Amino acid sequence: MSDARFEDASPPPLRLRAFESSDLQVLSALVQDAVFPASEMKYSKRKRRFAMLINRFRWEEKSDARVERVQSVLSIEDVQKVQTQGPEMRSPDTILSLLAMEFEPGEDGSGRITLTLAGDGAIALDVEALEVTLSDVTRAYAAKTGARPSHPD
Repeated sequence: MSDARFEDASPPPLRLRAFESSDLQVLSALVQDAVFPASEMKYSKRKRRFAMLINRFRWEEKSDARVERVQSVLSIEDVQKVQTQGPEMRSPDTILSLLAMEFEPGEDGSGRITLTLAGDGAIALDVEALEVTLSDVTRAYAAKTGARPSHPD
């Protein structure tokens, strides 16, 4: 007999990758309304990686009875430059909410990924190529609010 593994959970944790704009649209829908402290964003210039530990809403869970979030790592590779605008992102106490991710292609596969934040904030990442990974790292947990996020039409 062996111990239970996180990977064997039901439902299993998500691990998705985006290499094209259409792939990124799927990831964007899954991370919409994710919340995270500014202190959970890291950029490694040496590794050319930008990563965030986010608490994403589980949009893939269709049940109204289960309103859940899960901690996930959103990782963007081949990052050449990072620019931010909006809310104070250097303060570890700042809580940010991710609304969308978009890719604007450049030349030869390069481009810019824009992470749009609530409150007129944004993070722009110039990348050599589009490579984004979303990986769940915890089991789902009940959302503290008990309600699905909503947006005015």
